[in-house]
Amino acid sequence: MKNPKTKSLVILLTTVLFLISMGFTVFQDSWTVPAKYKKMENPVSWDKEGELIAKQLYAKHCKSCHGKTGLGDGPKAKELDTSSGDFSVTEFHAQSDGALFYKTTFGRDDMPAYDKKISSDEDRWLLVHYMRTFKK
Repeated sequence: MKNPKTKSLVILLTTVLFLISMGFTVFQDSWTVPAKYKKMENPVSWDKEGELIAKQLYAKHCKSCHGKTGLGDGPKAKELDTSSGDFSVTEFHAQSDGALFYKTTFGRDDMPAYDKKISSDEDRWLLVHYMRTFKK
């Protein structure tokens, strides 16, 4: 490319495409939760019986991607196009219970919706409690 205008145009287009792809990646990683769910509080109490139920549900439905200790390192995690997330990090715990309930219920991308597989709202709320037990 001897023409400086052509070279500048190629650099400009490359930069624009890079910035667009970065913006798309950031957009893909964000998970918009409706305000209604963000404000929800967990209506289910947390006790030994609930913990046992949640632990069994987690082992059956969640552990394969999210891992035994919620680090996002389950055996299926490597097969996913999106991150399975780490339940032990501060950013995870900063989310409201309602946001976690929404994500568990409706899913997106590689995360399946569990409104049919775990049809009980109470059981999904118990899972929210259980996810909160994973801390570093």
